[in-house]
Amino acid sequence: IKLTSKLTDFSGYLILIGAVALTIAFVYYSKDRDFGRLFRFANNSGDAGGGVWPKTGSKVFLFALGLLLPIYTITGYDGSAHTAEETVDASRAVPRSMVNSVLYSSVFGYLFLCAFVVAIPDMDAGAKQGFNVFFWTANEVLPNGLKIALFIMIFVAQYLCGLATVTSASRMIYAFARDGGLPGSKVLKKVHDKFRTPVAAIWVASIAAVLFTAYAKVYTVIVSVTVIFLFLSFALPIAFSLRVHGKSWAKMGPWSLGGAYKPVAVGAILAMVLIFVIGVQPPNNKALWITLAFLGVTAILWFAVEKNRFQGVPKSEGIDGAATEPTGQAGSR
Repeated sequence: IKLTSKLTDFSGYLILIGAVALTIAFVYYSKDRDFGRLFRFANNSGDAGGGVWPKTGSKVFLFALGLLLPIYTITGYDGSAHTAEETVDASRAVPRSMVNSVLYSSVFGYLFLCAFVVAIPDMDAGAKQGFNVFFWTANEVLPNGLKIALFIMIFVAQYLCGLATVTSASRMIYAFARDGGLPGSKVLKKVHDKFRTPVAAIWVASIAAVLFTAYAKVYTVIVSVTVIFLFLSFALPIAFSLRVHGKSWAKMGPWSLGGAYKPVAVGAILAMVLIFVIGVQPPNNKALWITLAFLGVTAILWFAVEKNRFQGVPKSEGIDGAATEPTGQAGSR
């Protein structure tokens, strides 16, 4: 746990430093520094954009599709929630980390994207590169030594992001298994006596991650599906909370929006709808069928098997006498 914590903390600093370094490098080595292009819109759908998006005459729709960039950028915020049971003062530290993650990712991610657009030597030629536009631009404008150093930094950061993702996924598998919510829960919920980690859950998450990326042609579809599932997993409890708030759920945690809670919750649900719509557009249209198939299969499994087997999360009495979920066993940091 301590090593994973240090590596993920290091990756956070590395990503921040890397983003700043890339931003400065792209602006500094940009050939004309045409910042005006940040406010000019062009239709680069279809062949003009390397086939990334199908041909359309609507710039509004293309702008909506472009929102996938910042959506991808801020997806790491959920990791704080997944490792909550290994976090000291989680009720405050976790939401603070999530808010800070979104805030910093939004600011530095936006500045980086602006710098990258400014650095593209020729917008029409860059658009035709499609998915390869980043590497094409870097090859065109950055000195070779600096480019290699930045690429190595990106590679290490991505690897550590993978570590953080596997860590988050394994902790979620453990949490569900601990409450009997998964097949094979008895094995998946076991915690190693020495390392205090859910070893079986970690191996399941690691193997699943490798299998997910084994077929490169579906990688972008996988990204869209996982983003949809991530935001859906947050939108569902928000939606359900609107039904029970003030009834079976009356007391907010230490981080509360007060009277702004309900309008923000409605906004979050509407945002999820938008994310779903833009996340299943071609060439990621397979994401729609994968999502629907997954929801269909899980619905069948729930009503046919799990509804009778799984009786819900075990409850215990909290300090104030309210029903609470049981405390995890994986240690703290």
